[in-house]
Amino acid sequence: MAAHRLRRFGAAERAEGIDVRALIADDDRVTTAILSEALRQWNVEVAVAHDGQAAWELLGAGDGPALAIVDWMMPGIDGPELCRRIRQDPALAHMYVILLTGRRSREDVVAGLDAGADDYVVKPFDADELRARVHVGIRVLKLQERLAERVAELQTALLKVKQLSGLLPICSYCKRIRSDQNYWEQVDRYVAQHSDAEFSHGICPDCFKTVIAKFDFEH
Repeated sequence: MAAHRLRRFGAAERAEGIDVRALIADDDRVTTAILSEALRQWNVEVAVAHDGQAAWELLGAGDGPALAIVDWMMPGIDGPELCRRIRQDPALAHMYVILLTGRRSREDVVAGLDAGADDYVVKPFDADELRARVHVGIRVLKLQERLAERVAELQTALLKVKQLSGLLPICSYCKRIRSDQNYWEQVDRYVAQHSDAEFSHGICPDCFKTVIAKFDFEH
């Protein structure tokens, strides 16, 4: 059994942890115990599976972990096969997967990454190295989350633009617009509510002639 170096971290180091859930999938219960303790010290919530099938079922249960540390050699579904299944599932494809193994050849590293792993850690692992790699994964996940939020904001903005560019019910007499709530509003108010446009009120040449004609400047 490989010996893993794990030290306890102080409050400052524990504060570096970010609220995230992680899956540990390894048939070696000593390794899962060591990894669980390490991740909890880094403020990471942990779920454990002792074989590939249990890990796959846990991932398919709904709101599962966003990060996974997966052993290469496991009964049933091994690490590379689990990685491939994760990448093929649209609901799980965003996961950050670290493949944990005693295999250290260049061919094994390439095979693991080609299977869908994001990172590769060789046993026996060093706790400091693992912590750094876990935090890289968390940063990537947070960037993905922010990107998804920005995409959602852009989609919402695009919908508003499409609303403004669509057919607007406007009164042919008073020129007010009927809103989605069936209220009749002034054009400037309606546009202001559905966009970031600001209005500067003035008078057009035709209206100027009409207004000026009402004044008698000779008296």
